[in-house]
Amino acid sequence: MSARILLVTGAGGVGKTTISAAAGVTAARRGISTLVVTVDPAKRLADALGVGNLGNLPTHVTGEPKLWAAMLDVAASWEAIVARHADPEVGDKLLANPYFRAIADRFPAAQAYAAGEQMAEFVESGSWDLVIVDTPPSVGGIDFLLAPGQARDLIGGKLLRWLTGAKVPARRALYRVTARPVLRLADMVLGGPLLEEIADFLLDLRTLYDGVEQRAKGVERHLRSARTVVVTNAYPTPMREARRFFEELPEGSVVPSAVVFNRELPHEWEQISAVPANGSDLDQRSWTALRDNLLRWATEARRNADARADFAARYGATLASTPWKPQPPTDLDALADLVAASNGLDEALFA
Repeated sequence: MSARILLVTGAGGVGKTTISAAAGVTAARRGISTLVVTVDPAKRLADALGVGNLGNLPTHVTGEPKLWAAMLDVAASWEAIVARHADPEVGDKLLANPYFRAIADRFPAAQAYAAGEQMAEFVESGSWDLVIVDTPPSVGGIDFLLAPGQARDLIGGKLLRWLTGAKVPARRALYRVTARPVLRLADMVLGGPLLEEIADFLLDLRTLYDGVEQRAKGVERHLRSARTVVVTNAYPTPMREARRFFEELPEGSVVPSAVVFNRELPHEWEQISAVPANGSDLDQRSWTALRDNLLRWATEARRNADARADFAARYGATLASTPWKPQPPTDLDALADLVAASNGLDEALFA
């Protein structure tokens, strides 16, 4: 039986990793066998859970019998994809090809697709009841949701089909008759075999298509079945990325279950409109600085509240929030306390 999936998405720097770790600790302490997977190269998840270095192989979190964590190793994930979908001879050539390494290691969409396949492997393994994915920050996490379709378009695109020939057993021979002579002529003009080498690489890449197409459809089914939470704050860039989940995702794809405003300023601060005269032992300069700072925070709290209200009214989204704290949680108990102290976060994550 496949595990349930929780996707934690949003722009970089808004607290996705903290929310993912907090959800993992909370679920595990409720007796749910849970794996938290991050695609964040900053390794903040490992630090928050106190497990040291993470890799593709899940690591048990000390002191939490039901909790594991893993971090996507893009290179290892693409090696697994090639081994799964290509003949051994072609697979070895692809893995040794610098063009393939460049695509796998440097392009966000390729990294997102590798993360999706790895997620599917974890979900279908039957080892966990819940898999939580801290999605890549690239394009606010939308790349992760669109990656299966983009991978199919890349490997099965019209240009690649033209270069490599039709989907028939003799397509390599057909390729020699059609595309190769054109590229050889181009190489003569350029004075080197560059284009022909690229075309050979594309031909090998094309052999992955049948396997990737079938697997991508499975990944898309998992994504549609997932509970998706968008994490943001009230600043313009994260808000813009959060809006894209409601405005730019194709019809029939993932629909966010909730939007979490992380580190919400206290509501009491919104009510501050004036500060009484100095009744303390502070000198006038210090008192003036303190008063002005309080008024600025009050203005910011009201701006944040207005942004949340506007978002809810515009998109009809279910909202949750976590309280502002001077420092983010850095241990397991603090992570669990974050969910308990939040407004609607428990329901957003687990309803």
